[in-house]
Amino acid sequence: MLSFELNMVQIQSFLLIFFRIAAIVWTLPVLDNRSIPVLWKAGLAFSMSILLFPMVTVNGQAVFNNIVYFIIGAVSEALLGVLIGLSLNLVLSGIQLAGQLAGFQMGFAISTVFDPMTGTQASVIAQLYYLIAVLVFLAVDAHHIFIRGVVQSFQWLPVFGFGFGGATHRLLTDLSAGMFVIAVKAGAPVIAALLLSTAALGLIARIVPQMNVFFVAMPLQIFIGLVFIALSLIYLVSYLEGLYNDTGIDIFRLIKNLQNP
Repeated sequence: MLSFELNMVQIQSFLLIFFRIAAIVWTLPVLDNRSIPVLWKAGLAFSMSILLFPMVTVNGQAVFNNIVYFIIGAVSEALLGVLIGLSLNLVLSGIQLAGQLAGFQMGFAISTVFDPMTGTQASVIAQLYYLIAVLVFLAVDAHHIFIRGVVQSFQWLPVFGFGFGGATHRLLTDLSAGMFVIAVKAGAPVIAALLLSTAALGLIARIVPQMNVFFVAMPLQIFIGLVFIALSLIYLVSYLEGLYNDTGIDIFRLIKNLQNP
């Protein structure tokens, strides 16, 4: 006969596991979409917590008698989950920033629309780049990094094993700075083409002052931008594939640094 009796230590251990997984689910790319019901996210986190609960060993059971220590442990587990989820989200933020820079040069800075996925205003080019990044994210099974990261985090970093040191701080700084590097690399073909076209239009305006350059520049910039976006899609997809692989390595480095801060 099966027994489903649980003591208070097991319940609190399950809650700590749930807090870490829920924080990852709420900050992971695609799953952080506001259109996904909160109940669905909570159900996903709850079901994964049930699957991982028998395999996770919780250190420091003696502190469960103190509610203050339990709250500190819950906050640290949620913070760890947020760090893992945001390390993946920084990649998509960099791609969206690349579209924002390209859209600004194309003249779409004014035509911003509300993005229901992020809850912010972004140009149509930024939304296009973000959607491409999400599709590639799912096409190359990069969402499996989420599953591996969750399992690996409990293997390398047990509950109450969270620590934040100088190595972790440097890695997070590098990941945050890498968002701008990603933006420049992903949008380099379009940004460079639009920069050269702007310089050429400025030269034409000096040579032929009778010509209304501003009247010609707007549609020409949009045309050149769209053409180079289409031509650079193959480059962008291959770049994103390598980027997601590197991000998976960075997540495991982050977990190791948290293990030995």
